[in-house]
Amino acid sequence: MTASNTTGNRLKKSHKLSIAGVTTVAAAAVTFSLIPGHASAESQSKDVAASASIAPAAWNIANGSGQAAAVHQSLTSKNNIADRVAEIHAKQGPAAATVKADAKDKADIKKKAAAEAKAKKRAAEKAKANRSADRKPTYANNLNGWIKEALSIMKKEKIPGTYEGLHRNIIRESSGDPRAINNWDINAKNGVPSIGLLQVIKPTFDTYHVKGTPDSQYHPVANIVAAANYAADRYGSIDNVDSAY
Repeated sequence: MTASNTTGNRLKKSHKLSIAGVTTVAAAAVTFSLIPGHASAESQSKDVAASASIAPAAWNIANGSGQAAAVHQSLTSKNNIADRVAEIHAKQGPAAATVKADAKDKADIKKKAAAEAKAKKRAAEKAKANRSADRKPTYANNLNGWIKEALSIMKKEKIPGTYEGLHRNIIRESSGDPRAINNWDINAKNGVPSIGLLQVIKPTFDTYHVKGTPDSQYHPVANIVAAANYAADRYGSIDNVDSAY
């Protein structure tokens, strides 16, 4: 065989690819020709051509070629990330809700405790006020009660005097009448009559009046305390008085 014949008989690479393409088209044509009720030879030819054009792309994808493989890998990676994020959110959701609920419960407990403490404080103050009221003695609205109330004030103010000394002088001065008034002695002539249980004139009452008692000569307790305060200053004690003073 000569060199020229050898070259003529040897298939080039491009010829082989062409033959492979023809073979693929022929195979596709045969396949479509076997399908019953196929429309026409023209439509069969179009289907064969389409199959011929699709075949290389399908072959490339099947063999993991270039861009298709990269796109597939990217989508798979994104899907995995999205699934992981969704999983994290799903786990964090109940935990966050639990933390929020716990915080609300703690706030409610604190608020309730503060309200209870406030209520207890009010109750304690009220009980204390009631105890104070209970301890405060009550006095009869008569000579005996007036003397006893006057003695309690005198004790606080450190004014000396006894029940006997007060009672004795009251009976002598006014017979126990808080409205008694002397309109005939020298004081009356000077325009300052003696008034009340212990017959105190206005200047003396004003000078020795004890704060916290009514500012009236006619008030029995105020009159007794002011007179006892004056007697303590002048005679040492109301007990030491046995006559006009």
